[in-house]
Amino acid sequence: MSVLAVQDLRVSYATAAGQRDVLHGVSFEIGEGETVALVGESGSGKSTTAQAVLGLLPAGGRVQGGRVLLGDLDIAGWSDRALRAVRGPEIGFVPQDPVTSLDPVRRIGAQVGEILRLHGHRDSRARRRRVLELLERVGIDDPDLRARQYPHELSGGMRQRVLIATAVALRPRLLIADEPTSALDATVQRRVLDLMDELREQDGTSILLVTHDLGVAADRAQRLVVLQGGRIVEQGASREVLAAPRDGYTRQLLADAPAFATGFRHPESPAFLRDAAAAAAENPFAIRAEGLVKTFRTGRREPFRAVDEVSFRVRKGTTHALVGESGSGKTTTARLITRFQHPDAGSIHLDGADVTRAAGEPLRQLRRRIQLVYQNPFASLDPRQRVEDIIAEPLTSFAVGTRAERRARAAELIERVALPADVARRTARELSGGQRQRVAIARALAIDPRIIVFDEAVSALDVTVQARILELLASLQVELGLTYLFISHDLAVVRGISHTVSVMRRGRVVEDGPTERIFQDPQHEYTRELLAAVPGRSEALT
Repeated sequence: MSVLAVQDLRVSYATAAGQRDVLHGVSFEIGEGETVALVGESGSGKSTTAQAVLGLLPAGGRVQGGRVLLGDLDIAGWSDRALRAVRGPEIGFVPQDPVTSLDPVRRIGAQVGEILRLHGHRDSRARRRRVLELLERVGIDDPDLRARQYPHELSGGMRQRVLIATAVALRPRLLIADEPTSALDATVQRRVLDLMDELREQDGTSILLVTHDLGVAADRAQRLVVLQGGRIVEQGASREVLAAPRDGYTRQLLADAPAFATGFRHPESPAFLRDAAAAAAENPFAIRAEGLVKTFRTGRREPFRAVDEVSFRVRKGTTHALVGESGSGKTTTARLITRFQHPDAGSIHLDGADVTRAAGEPLRQLRRRIQLVYQNPFASLDPRQRVEDIIAEPLTSFAVGTRAERRARAAELIERVALPADVARRTARELSGGQRQRVAIARALAIDPRIIVFDEAVSALDVTVQARILELLASLQVELGLTYLFISHDLAVVRGISHTVSVMRRGRVVEDGPTERIFQDPQHEYTRELLAAVPGRSEALT
């Protein structure tokens, strides 16, 4: 008997233009101890399917028909109150966004322990022991410390692991994981996926894995369900689907998946040649970071050095990647380069100018030359603002152009990042995670910067849109001579987009050099460990 059977599921959303159908008769099953992956591009209906199963559709969402069978029980029509008895002991849920899913004013331990308390675990000491055990099991270092901290004190990857710990706390029969590893570096991703496999093998837990990462799906799922436009276009055993996809859309997803691609951006690429021709010998570097140090103080404990003597240089018109585990200092380094944080020591030169101590109006004008695209599209966009206004915001801030010209520029950028034209009048809350990230990229491009820092900017995107965005970034780099600092945990993406790489661990650069050399002949043990943890066809990386 199936643990979960979804039969002819139909879902719609209420919009200003009327009811909009988003799922059109979705049907699939998950057997006991089986992992099934839902794959497809943003807006295909993956997350909506998962939310409908749990009765957690956002405002305006409604199940119009079909059945959701949990064993023999059809829970499709259950009230929210009735479903509370199911969520946790029967179905665990790992949401996509760790920032909006955790209470910012409650300690981590209290939040993980809450589900235990709600389901009858009254002994506070036993709850705390279980919380620490869960945090350790999902790979969080120093769980006793982390349990006392607040979400803002943890990296994005650590926050995601907290959500996973909460979801598995009651050992549910079914675990629904909505992009559970999109914010995690390769080594932690492997640890989390190993944990999910362990639950499946030891406890017979079934898993519905919602992911845009076909490498993860190929490694971890026994069966694949491919969604496009709210419809299933193909499903079957993973090996069969990957080896001989029948549908053209599935074939396109495989072609765009970075884990299955080969090739590097060589130093003789067009971007590098443009740099050699355009940049004078006296100033070939767009970014020069020397000896950067950033220390944070956490209560009464010893100060934590997040960035420890970090140095690197990025040639004009090229892409330099910073890779490493969550908490390795990548994002803090990016915030130092963009001057959203002040370094305690070291220097930062952008296009030859020392900006280490820039303040006031010079710092404001620096924003015209360097832009930052954030990791989390849910937190970085105003959900009530229209998309065309979000994209035009930098132009408005610097009083560039008339209102009509700014609107025209927004429309041009919407097209360039592969969004439909009607998105301009919609609000951010009406968009999928991938669509929101494309809006964020368009906003960064609006002011014509010379340097763009991408902090996990494509981690929320499905492979097809990700491939188009990476192609867009590469073409813009050649066309405009842009320089990119690319922070990512996805080594398959880094391989295809970057010319040079710095590998970071615990705030330090442990290895750097040309991308091809780093991937084909890594010198540091940590670099080799990162490469070994990449999901999918790992042989494609070497």
